[in-house]
Amino acid sequence: MKKRTALTDSRRNPKESLGSGKRSGCQEDPDFRNRSGSRKVPDDFGRSGLHKRLNPPEAFDPRKRSHLKKEPGSCPRPDLSVRLGDLELRNPLMIASGLAGYGDDLEGIVDMSKIGAIVTKTLTLDAREGNAPPRLAEMPSGLMNSIGLANVGCRAFISQRLPRLKALGTKIVISIGGFSEEEYREVALRLENAGGFDGFEVNISCPNVREGGMSFGASPLRAAGVVKSVRSQTSRPVIVKLTPNVTDIVLIARACVSEGADALTIGNTFKALAVDVQARSPLVGAGIGGLSGPAIKALSLAKVWETVSAMDVAVVACGGICSARDALEFIIVGASAFQVGSACLRNFKTPELVLAGINDYCRVNRVRSIAEIRGTLKSVEV
Repeated sequence: MKKRTALTDSRRNPKESLGSGKRSGCQEDPDFRNRSGSRKVPDDFGRSGLHKRLNPPEAFDPRKRSHLKKEPGSCPRPDLSVRLGDLELRNPLMIASGLAGYGDDLEGIVDMSKIGAIVTKTLTLDAREGNAPPRLAEMPSGLMNSIGLANVGCRAFISQRLPRLKALGTKIVISIGGFSEEEYREVALRLENAGGFDGFEVNISCPNVREGGMSFGASPLRAAGVVKSVRSQTSRPVIVKLTPNVTDIVLIARACVSEGADALTIGNTFKALAVDVQARSPLVGAGIGGLSGPAIKALSLAKVWETVSAMDVAVVACGGICSARDALEFIIVGASAFQVGSACLRNFKTPELVLAGINDYCRVNRVRSIAEIRGTLKSVEV
């Protein structure tokens, strides 16, 4: 087997400033502000020139695809539909939890009729204010967040936000969290009784207050307990979102599936820390945050491969997906679906561009169904 050579680029964004001394989610350089004066993530999202050459925008932009000629025998409309247990999606693309708020925040910005599913913000039983600001910090190749599960609570969501979601024209997956197994069970029950959505994503990265704050997802026993509690309250598809911050993710995955998980989202953000060297304090209010974006794609890819290589389960890939090529890598490794998250902060059209790129790849390579390339990665040495 040919050994793969790691591609690295240590160059940093020349606009990155270490001397501002300001604690903010993004750099204070004027180039990082839009015309209204509000902060934004840079257009290049901290990516190196190398990454741009590997993922040229013209390869995925439908306005710049004249070089993709239709070939005889090619499939103009590949079948992109996928199944996650009993949850059927028109295509494998899902908007990750939080990016669409409670589900409808991107309405009118993203064409929902082209999206496989939207995952809401994580809902807890009671409303939460979340962590102290600042909650976002730009990294050289990603984004660190420390939101702290800020949400309106499931009661307010059911009465104020859930009724709006039925008209979006896409599948709705509600993310739920809790600080005890009983809270997970109660949130699932209230939402199940309300109806009007298609499935659950169970966020087990929440701290277990009865175990000194250790994440439910860090223990096979505690993870299984949460899944069992949710499964007892619903017959809807249950997707469990695993944390990557564990020694052996397969142990956690097996425990969740054993208690009724239909699919697994792999994974959540990686623990991260960034420091303001002038103030000598963390860049986010809670100190430790979660890293997302291009910096974690290769790490997430390995977690997905570890899981699908060890067990037969539908996996939703999440972590650093910014282009069609990124998504295709996860599918070839074995993911059934994928989520786009922080890349939307750079360009809210990213989901549509990713889908356009996947369609082009399938057409040019005569792939009639996305299932034809799923799990086709050649052997990997371990």
